This record gives sequence, C-alpha cells and structure tokens, in this order.
Amino acid sequence: MTATVEGPDFIALQVKDVPGAAAFFEERLGLRRAPDGPPHAVVFATSPIPFAVREPLPGVDLDGDARPGLGVALWLRTTDAGLLREQLVAAGTEDVTPLQDSPFGPVFTFTGPEGYRLTVHGG
Repeated sequence: MTATVEGPDFIALQVKDVPGAAAFFEERLGLRRAPDGPPHAVVFATSPIPFAVREPLPGVDLDGDARPGLGVALWLRTTDAGLLREQLVAAGTEDVTPLQDSPFGPVFTFTGPEGYRLTVHGG
C-alpha cells in the first residue's frame, strides 16, 4: 500500500504582526474568524481550505531581503473580483493591479500584509 497526498488541506501565512494581518483579512477581504484556533494564530472560516495567519515558526526569519512567500502563488476566490478590487483600492491597499480576464474569471493581484503578493479571481 502506498500513501498519497490528496491536495492542500490548510494554508497559513507566517507574519510578524498577527493582529494586524488578521485585521487586514477581516476588514478588507471580509474573512470571518473560525470559532476556535491556537493562541499563536488567527484561523479564518474559509472553505474549502482553512486559512490562517500565524506567528513565524522557529527558524523562520521574516526580516530577510526576500519578499515573504516569494515563489508561492496564493489565489483567493471571490464572488465579485471587480467590486473587491475597487474596495481594496479605496482602502489604500498597495500595488493593486488592473483587473484582467483569465481562464478562472476576472483576476487581479495586490500586496497584502507584510509584503505577501495575493491574487484574487472570480465573479
């Protein structure tokens, strides 16, 4: 018998400022906190994959020169990418790209907490 991976099951961004990052995802993207979570993280009630912001794991240096998450593409699904983009621009979110067509619907990218680049699609 061989064990295999079924796919991603949990995504967490490691950040220096957990309360600040959690506030960004709640206030600008409308995520809601899950009822339970560990003391070092904020877990959101996202579906189908749980998402969190958490304190860095031992040995992770977020003060280095590289942008956090460099090389990883994190896409978030929304019901209306155009409207969400407008909301993020109005809130002063950094580096919001123009809305573009893609095989996954309208898509744009922006800079989230602590320099993470996030892509939004849908709607």
